[in-house]
This record gives sequence, structure tokens and C-alpha cells, in this order.
Amino acid sequence: MKRAIFPGSFDPITLGHFDIIERGVTLFDELIIAIGINADKKYMFSLEERKRFIEASFENNPKIKVVTYKGLTVDFCQKNDVDFILRGLRNPADFEFEKAIAHTNRDLSSIETVFLLTAAKTSYISSSIVRDVIRNHGDYTKLVPKTVRIK
Repeated sequence: MKRAIFPGSFDPITLGHFDIIERGVTLFDELIIAIGINADKKYMFSLEERKRFIEASFENNPKIKVVTYKGLTVDFCQKNDVDFILRGLRNPADFEFEKAIAHTNRDLSSIETVFLLTAAKTSYISSSIVRDVIRNHGDYTKLVPKTVRIK
């Protein structure tokens, strides 16, 4: 069984993430969306909200599982019998950053990283842009799945 993890903070999940997940799940038997917990980071949405947004987005896909984790991604992979890390690339800066992480992960383990390019229509979207739009009362709904709604 080919299992992959798609790690991130997903604060919040964006249409870019959604695109990578929808396309990535076709490559694997199971795709684990893993929300990393970083105590040093300040999040706009709670861990429970982020998990709920993602679970609601993919509730009809039995190949997708949503979990939270702490620590190194490769450690999570090794403990959970996951052989692949899925990552999305929006631009050359993403590639350089992700390449360094992928090389480090390969140095620490046998985990392979699989890169997918984001779709052109979502390549400009990042969680930090979405948070800025929300903070400034803009229409964030064009940037995130329908499950992401602010009360």
C-alpha cells in the first residue's frame, strides 16, 4: 500500500492545498493530511478549527485521513509506515525551500518527497495571504474551500 503524508500548518487550508490534495490522492492508496503542531507559532485558527475545515472538505473521500502531529515529519512517517511526503510548489522560491527539506529528510530516512506543481489558477494563494485578507475584512471565500468560514 502506497501511503503519503501531506504535512503543513493549514492556517487555513487554501484552494492551493485543496488542489494538491485532490490531485495527490490519485497517486497514493492513502493520503494523510498531517497538521503539524508548533508551539512557537501563533495561529489564526485553532488546531480544532483547522482540522475541522480539512475533514469537512474531504469527508466523502475514504482515501484521505486527517491527523495532527508534533516533531519531525520523517519521525511521523516512520512511526506510521508512510513512505512518501507530498509537497506542493507554487514558485521557484518554494522549490528551493522544499528541496533543502527534501534532501534533509532523505539524509535522515528513506522517505521520498513527491512534488506537485500547483495549478496556475491557485499558484498565487498562500495561507499568509488568506490570513491578511481575513484580518483586513476582505473576501477570503475566493481563496479557500467552502468549509472554511469565519463566524
